Amino acid sequence: MNGILPLWKPAGWTSHDCVNWARKVFRTKKIGHAGTLDPEVTGVLPLAIGGATKILQYMDTLEKEYEAEVTIGTSTTTEDQTGEMVEIKKVLTPLSRDEIKKALVHLTGEIVQIPPMYSAVKVAGKRLYEYAREGKEVERPKRTVTIYRLELMDDKDYYDPKDGLVRFPIKIRCSKGTYIRTLAVSIGEILGYPSHMSKLIRTESAGFTTEDCLSMEQVEELRDTGQLDKAIRPIESALKHLPMVEISEDKAQMVRNGAVLPLAKGMENFGDRPFCLVYEEKIMAIYKLHPTKPGMMKPDRVLSLM
Repeated sequence: MNGILPLWKPAGWTSHDCVNWARKVFRTKKIGHAGTLDPEVTGVLPLAIGGATKILQYMDTLEKEYEAEVTIGTSTTTEDQTGEMVEIKKVLTPLSRDEIKKALVHLTGEIVQIPPMYSAVKVAGKRLYEYAREGKEVERPKRTVTIYRLELMDDKDYYDPKDGLVRFPIKIRCSKGTYIRTLAVSIGEILGYPSHMSKLIRTESAGFTTEDCLSMEQVEELRDTGQLDKAIRPIESALKHLPMVEISEDKAQMVRNGAVLPLAKGMENFGDRPFCLVYEEKIMAIYKLHPTKPGMMKPDRVLSLM
């Protein structure tokens, strides 16, 4: 089988656990995922099956959407609910909705983040979480990300006088590489309090939403009834964000062979964007403008053998 499984990842599973599970269900080792989720996070985890693994790099560049809960008043070692508490500052007076909204507006747009120590980012060939487990602090590379939308999800009052904490749900639409827990910490800093991300669900990734997803139990039921192919979406469903160019049968054969070809009219406007060459409603390959030969295009990924 070749295609995309939009999986709803359960809590307690790593993204790699989900890949291993899928390898057993689909009886193939050729499976990868688009966009890692931490074990305690639930949500959309698109899995590429078989030859669809060739398009993972194009899937992971798309915007992502999350629903999260921010807790104001305490911070943790991991910036989320799984870490040890490191700072407490009780909220003695209620934070107004306007104050919270202003903090969210301040963080909307292009921002710079420093990845948390408990993350999979590599520094000098080693994961940051490995340094953190050894009790070492290392300099972390800054990254620029884009927050397209950041908003409160309801109109409630959030102050809880019992524990002196403020909790509120937010919805985020962001670029690849955004750390939502770091965003939660930044919200607290603007409001003048320690904070952390206390819940997270990913509701969209690689163009697939909550409604598109199947649970592990649903996939296994399809397998047990001989209908596993119904769980798989065609690769075209994961590449809808790229320009599509129809080609002739003659050109399709050259594309299968990975040929460098002249641009058709209008292709010069694609710039650095990759684009799909389509024959009989099937994507044959993903091409780019040739970097050194004006008026020509070269293959980035040939998919026709799928």
